[in-house]
Amino acid sequence: MKHRHSYMLIGACMATCLLSACNDPKPKTEADSALEQATIVAAMQDPIEVEIHSLDDLMTLFKEHHYDSENWQNGNREIPRLSFAKIGERWAKSSQNLPVPVKKEVFFRLMAPLVLIANEKILLERQIINNEAITSESLIALARKYKVIDESVLSLTQQQKIELLERVDIMPPSLALAQSAEESGWGTSRFTREGNSFFGQWDFSGKGMVPKQQRKELGNYGLARFDSPLASVEGYMLNINTQRAYQKLRTLRAQLRADGKPISGLELAGTLDKYSERGQAYIDSIREMIRYNKLQEVDKAYLSDDKLIHLKAPE
Repeated sequence: MKHRHSYMLIGACMATCLLSACNDPKPKTEADSALEQATIVAAMQDPIEVEIHSLDDLMTLFKEHHYDSENWQNGNREIPRLSFAKIGERWAKSSQNLPVPVKKEVFFRLMAPLVLIANEKILLERQIINNEAITSESLIALARKYKVIDESVLSLTQQQKIELLERVDIMPPSLALAQSAEESGWGTSRFTREGNSFFGQWDFSGKGMVPKQQRKELGNYGLARFDSPLASVEGYMLNINTQRAYQKLRTLRAQLRADGKPISGLELAGTLDKYSERGQAYIDSIREMIRYNKLQEVDKAYLSDDKLIHLKAPE
């Protein structure tokens, strides 16, 4: 229990960043950053495994962690650290018989922790960018990950560091949740079941999942596979933060942050005209999903300081 206070401080810090989307906090010392990294890693390691046999089991777990409709309506925005390996065939079949509000609640409550965990990691990466020198190996590794430089570059310019900071930033949970529901058919699509594809990302490597009706003009493509739902969320965020098609989103997000305004899912959704062939119709659909399901409230959520709970289906 000696680290609990540290966890709570970090949780409060992350919640503040996610909620207000304010300018980055003052530079931290190396010891401060090391403590935050260590405590978050500790929360993610050696997860508590819980076997879920039924929807009732899942709802009971939500209630035990104050993560149910009643607590949400009373203003509790703390979300437990939850993960799961995949959505199976069982969900695709059983969800057809669930009342729509229940299906939505289960989907959003399972995906929201993953989005917050992915954002938490990005906020730590922003700290590295803010604190490290342009010759730092950690900074150079991030610049390569986010495609600001290639493998041959050994140090950054100040302009490249600014560009990197624009790329390494959170996605509003409201937007990520709406897109995951839209792209995965509430977790029921074949690609979601077979390869944890929650965001419809394309893969041109030849290793993707091939659609039944493939557009030949696009070449040899498929839907990207991921090892876990969390990896899918992280892949989605990396895609948004690196691809040229989403430069408008990154520019708007950076401007909102610079102005001290919330990084709003409703606002950023307006830049996603290239995410889908549907263009403006896709934007309208995502915005309507955010509004109808009141997903803006999830932008105020923050992660519990407790250890990660990994949900398992019975073997």
